[in-house]
Amino acid sequence: MTERPLVHVVVVDYDGGALTLDCLRSILASDWPADRLRVVLVDNASSTPVTDTVTAELPRVQVVRSDENRGLAGGANLGMRERGDADFVALVNNDATVTPGWLDPLVATFADPAARIGAACPKILLAAPAVEVTIDGPTHRRGRGDRRDLGVRLSGTRVGADDLWRRTQLVEGFWGGEPMPAAESGGQWTAGRALLRVPVLTAEPPSTVGLRLAADAPVDVTVRAGSATTTLAVGTSPEWYEVATDGVPVEVVNNVGTVVAADGYCADRGWLEIDRGQYDEPVDVAAWCGAAVLLAKAYLDDVGLFDERLFLYYEDVELSRRGTRRGWRYRTAPDSIVRHVHSATSVEGSPLATHYNERNRLLVHCAHAGLGDVSRTFVRHLAVTGSYAVRDVVAPALRGQRPHAAVVGGRLRALGAAAARLPGMRRNAPVAGPS
Repeated sequence: MTERPLVHVVVVDYDGGALTLDCLRSILASDWPADRLRVVLVDNASSTPVTDTVTAELPRVQVVRSDENRGLAGGANLGMRERGDADFVALVNNDATVTPGWLDPLVATFADPAARIGAACPKILLAAPAVEVTIDGPTHRRGRGDRRDLGVRLSGTRVGADDLWRRTQLVEGFWGGEPMPAAESGGQWTAGRALLRVPVLTAEPPSTVGLRLAADAPVDVTVRAGSATTTLAVGTSPEWYEVATDGVPVEVVNNVGTVVAADGYCADRGWLEIDRGQYDEPVDVAAWCGAAVLLAKAYLDDVGLFDERLFLYYEDVELSRRGTRRGWRYRTAPDSIVRHVHSATSVEGSPLATHYNERNRLLVHCAHAGLGDVSRTFVRHLAVTGSYAVRDVVAPALRGQRPHAAVVGGRLRALGAAAARLPGMRRNAPVAGPS
């Protein structure tokens, strides 16, 4: 019988706590021979590390400690440099869990060495199934520079005492993030009809879901969840409303490979789609997602490791594009299932996440683009920033309200940071290089 390949799994932790322990336990429970599976935990200078617990309770896990937070790129590189004679390197986010049979389909993707497959991408589902909720109501326009059709503001979700807002999926019919009153931080306006999904964290689906809603003026809205319908009289102050639900929870896709657009924006293939098997055929993709991936040793030896100048976000896309230039391919293995909380440790939408996402999109795209495309990219960024300035600064001022410059300032800082670093990115080899 042929010996199984040696797989080296890297998990990077920065204050992930129980999520990191759940991740490691799921990997150790893989249907893969223990002597052919090495697991490395890189602690990225956590303030509350789990390293002592791991050493005591999970002795199979090798612990690597960094004396500083090197970002995801630098932390993962520390772990990948420990790969030794491993045939494959797997990266798994610390807020993800793998299913027992996750490795077999990934390894099988590399069966033909001549195919130059550099990475195999699992089907990544969001960690918990979710119930769908729709909000229907009339819209209004504020005027004075704001031409949007606005419904109500949604700024919180809960089931019982559990706050689920950060894990709620705003699927469609929302206007996106913008400055909100302090009591509604992170909230978004609906556009009349909006669809959201609330995760189910218990064995039985909930019978009610709490929504925190407010409006510019009192308005009646209709909320549907499954066959249950609730009519709400929403006031001008944010309040909690309990709505009935009998909907069947659905499994939701996070990523089955990554799509790279012509302007450098990247998207999770299948993001927020209900998993109906539509991605169950293996296909080549433009890039792989670092939340969970299996990388060939030959690929890493040829292309190198993450560029640590990126610190956080887009490091996987940059390494993918570097490999594509050298003839490597990336293929999905959808029979491999991984579950992901998604942005549990960086908090999607936070100033930190927004800055690195936008800065690194500009850097990675422009580092691999022609000079003409670089100029167009910067001009487009400024034009979009101008539209946010109209929405957040000019329009409120015309209404006699306080302007909010946080989004505009953040985009300008990201642009400045990208412009300062771009010459070095284009001129110099990645910081980490082959190893």
